[in-house]
Amino acid sequence: MNARTEPEVIQSALVQAHGHTLSNSHLDALEEETIFILREVAAAFERPTLLFSGGKDSLVMLKCAEKAFGAGRIPYPLLMIDTGHNFPEVTNFRDKRAKELGAELIVRSVEDSMKRGTVRLSHPGESRNAHQSVTLLEAIEEFRFDALIGGARRDEEKARAKERIFSHRDSFGQWQPKAQRPELWTLFNTRLQPGEHFRVFPISNWTELDVWQYIARENIELPELYYAHQRKVIERKGLLVPVTELTPPKDGETVVEREVRFRTVGDITCTCPVASSAATPQDIVIETLAVEVSERGATRMDDKTSEASMEKRKKDGYF
Repeated sequence: MNARTEPEVIQSALVQAHGHTLSNSHLDALEEETIFILREVAAAFERPTLLFSGGKDSLVMLKCAEKAFGAGRIPYPLLMIDTGHNFPEVTNFRDKRAKELGAELIVRSVEDSMKRGTVRLSHPGESRNAHQSVTLLEAIEEFRFDALIGGARRDEEKARAKERIFSHRDSFGQWQPKAQRPELWTLFNTRLQPGEHFRVFPISNWTELDVWQYIARENIELPELYYAHQRKVIERKGLLVPVTELTPPKDGETVVEREVRFRTVGDITCTCPVASSAATPQDIVIETLAVEVSERGATRMDDKTSEASMEKRKKDGYF
């Protein structure tokens, strides 16, 4: 008897659990659109780069880039802005994947910006996540990038839902929500004035479910943090905060060990796991069908400060 493919395993589980099937035929159209956009960037810009964190969305984008150009032939470097507080499992995986593809990897650190004095923390325990904007703008100036390809999706957060696929940034690196260019019939206006650049989001039209279906279909390897594992956590403000040197328990808080996984991986100081027993992409596809809160809403402490947190950061140059 032949082994079943990933989609067949998912379909079988859905039939058993819910009595219906889940189609993934739409993934071909999403993949085709993403490949088209990746090629359009290569054709339209002189110095593009692909933002690569080692997370699931950037790995999906990297898989599409591999299909668009071929392994070892991706025509732009990979860029990582490192806060210095990233999960080591993710940064190690980032390095491994870039080496496998023969891609150039550029890493710029928030810590270097702190040494230069361009980033100053209000207190030692402050999250460095928002300060990535400064380091990113410095990298843009250093390498004169005119297009930065990112893995943001419209379903993640309200501000990201407002953004175009080709998102214009002015000479200060700022995004103006009310001054966006129309994108009719996939015609992209890529004209730039000196000092300006674009942020390009090829998987804007994907959802978290699409991403996991694609990961299952393409058998994309991910950092183990994305799958269920035992971890010490603290329950704080409706979130499960991982217990680390950077996020220790406060007075009166109880540390418990839970089976969890990360829906998104970012700076340790603001990224939380969710309770889950999902150990495979198939399990996560089924689990994702039932979630009612976006991955950022369920896991990111920095997005809980106000309704406009993300939009303000994007105006300041954030991804």
